[in-house]
Amino acid sequence: MKVYHGSYVAVPQPDLTHSRENVDFGKGFYTTPIYEQAEQWAKRFRKQNKTGIVSEYSFDDSSLSDVKALIFESYSEEWLDFILQCRTCKDATDYDIVIGGVANDRVFNTVELYFDGLIDKAEAIKRLMYEETNLQITFRTEAALSKLVFERSVEV
Repeated sequence: MKVYHGSYVAVPQPDLTHSRENVDFGKGFYTTPIYEQAEQWAKRFRKQNKTGIVSEYSFDDSSLSDVKALIFESYSEEWLDFILQCRTCKDATDYDIVIGGVANDRVFNTVELYFDGLIDKAEAIKRLMYEETNLQITFRTEAALSKLVFERSVEV
């Protein structure tokens, strides 16, 4: 499968050094199999007068059996709990790869209402049911990163 990473630089050698901890699935290298999603991620750098770059990789998803992977099929209580743990830097799991929905702006509004205690978990899940799931694949360890093969980068 092809996966993409949106940035302001080409990333032929992905690493974990440049990642932040308090994001959806914790510290890792974030990709998506949806080109348009990576393109959107890259284009947001234009606001900072930087060039948007989408890097493309091959990823043999059959290699998921070789690593410890967590896969969320949809927005769920488990997804919400995991996002909360990661965004508050309390994730103590050792997953190599995490796959699931993106907490984009619309989704994050619901997540933030839940984090702030303004809605309960049941209401948050009810609201998330109606959101279109974008997909992110996060490579959280060197073992996981070794599964990526750089193909090319393009300016967007």
